Amino acid sequence: MRLMACLIGVLVSAGGGAVPLGHAQQADLDLDMVSAIKAEGLSRSEAMDIVGWLTDVYGPRLTGTPTTEDAKTWTMAKLREFGLSNVHEERFEFGRGWSLERFHVHMIKPQVMPIIGYPKSWTTSTNGMVIADVVRVNIESPRDLERYRGTLQGKVVLPQPVRTVDMLKGDVVLRMDQMILDEAGREPPKRASRPDRAMRSKEPSLDELVNRFYVDEGVVAVLDRGSNAAIVAGGPIGSHLDWLTQRTDGGTVFVGSGGSWNDNAESRVPAATIAVEHYNRLVRNLERGLRVEVEIRIQTRFHDEDDQPNAFNIIGDIVGTDLAHEVVILGAHFDSTHAATGATDNASGTAAMMEAMRILRAIEVRPRRTIRLGLWGAEEQGLLGSREYVAQHYADRNTMTLKPTHANVAAYYNMDNGAGRIRGIWLQENTAAAAVFRPWVKALADFGVSTLGSRSLRGTDHVSFDEVGIPGFQFIQDRLEYNSRTHHSNMDFFDRVQEEDLVQMSIVAAVFAYNTAMLDQRMPRKAIPNPTPRPSR
Repeated sequence: MRLMACLIGVLVSAGGGAVPLGHAQQADLDLDMVSAIKAEGLSRSEAMDIVGWLTDVYGPRLTGTPTTEDAKTWTMAKLREFGLSNVHEERFEFGRGWSLERFHVHMIKPQVMPIIGYPKSWTTSTNGMVIADVVRVNIESPRDLERYRGTLQGKVVLPQPVRTVDMLKGDVVLRMDQMILDEAGREPPKRASRPDRAMRSKEPSLDELVNRFYVDEGVVAVLDRGSNAAIVAGGPIGSHLDWLTQRTDGGTVFVGSGGSWNDNAESRVPAATIAVEHYNRLVRNLERGLRVEVEIRIQTRFHDEDDQPNAFNIIGDIVGTDLAHEVVILGAHFDSTHAATGATDNASGTAAMMEAMRILRAIEVRPRRTIRLGLWGAEEQGLLGSREYVAQHYADRNTMTLKPTHANVAAYYNMDNGAGRIRGIWLQENTAAAAVFRPWVKALADFGVSTLGSRSLRGTDHVSFDEVGIPGFQFIQDRLEYNSRTHHSNMDFFDRVQEEDLVQMSIVAAVFAYNTAMLDQRMPRKAIPNPTPRPSR
């Protein structure tokens, strides 16, 4: 998943003052059904087995790759086995897929050292195995390019200085206790809005200029050491939440993109991210005036959109009864980044939502509204799958032209914050929904669910629904190691998923889905937003 822009928000106590229901009415809560959901989820969960297949066997699930296609086939068969109806895929154009075939990098002078690292996604290949001298460059503006002209042919480039590696401190694994929830409940300071993409300069960025220069100069590869800064939105936070700004080192590498999936993308120099401690050693030896030499091989493959589009969404239903034309949607992104197997981002979310659907089918619910599962493709590239689904079925966010089916979506619930247990739900500033959710949260108090957070969050697939006026919600979860170890890192494996938490996630999602499907009237809605035109990809 792309990192949520914010975790911390204004919290509304589940036992707080009344909020007007508006045009929604809460049907009597079926506590017997809630108990049945809990019993089925606790006694016969298949969630960890689902995660195992999606990670150990079919990971990573980078969009446009053969492995992801295999994962889709397995998943659709599993959904049919659970008894879902109308299980199908909806494909959409994406661009080139990319997969890694081989990677190897050693320092061989002044001493031999295997280097921990991982190629960036959509990076190109080296010319087989290459032995090359390493050089450090410092390019801060286009004027700096001329300093290196004619000097980089056949070299491996290090573009960053040494970074200090601090001792770990604070909470690396975070479960939210009441102190943290209280601190999180304080009003965050206002932030300046980011410029819309359409308003940004059309001039080449410094990164684009540097890459073109490297290509022209014949650079073998670029090795960086990534960043130590986690993304924290909402302004300064208190000392008890300082964990949000930390990234562990010690071999944990946070790897980004090294190229574009667009068919007409310009050529780029092969690129990889390596462990900061190994990167620092290379730089320090260069600063000592020593010759540093590496042996490197990056072999990748691109997958063109030949016979069909490279991306897809997976859809499956539990068909409703008297309000079957209305839908409650449970969603999670199916794709992952590439440096590990995508366990906490987002096989855990996918498995929790699949397991929620299994639970509901196993106890033979007869929901009034259809309960739908949506597993989205290409979330990591900008919520592309969920936005494509919304555009095809519900609304055009560029013009805010609504389709007739727009009114039929009761609510959308998203799972994409790692593998920690659910502590509540973010209201996405839909404060009228608090009165609907409050008795549901009370019924889940024995599962540790307690909190309604009022603020609006960005960064994952509920936004695709919210930005066209459909009630879209993201669950509040314990972050565990998500920020400190697993998010977009080379450590996001099956072993980081906690079974008890995953079981709880599935049960909570099933309860919310069922309760929404049984409401007498639809969930309260916010006003329809203004159009948000975006440039074409």
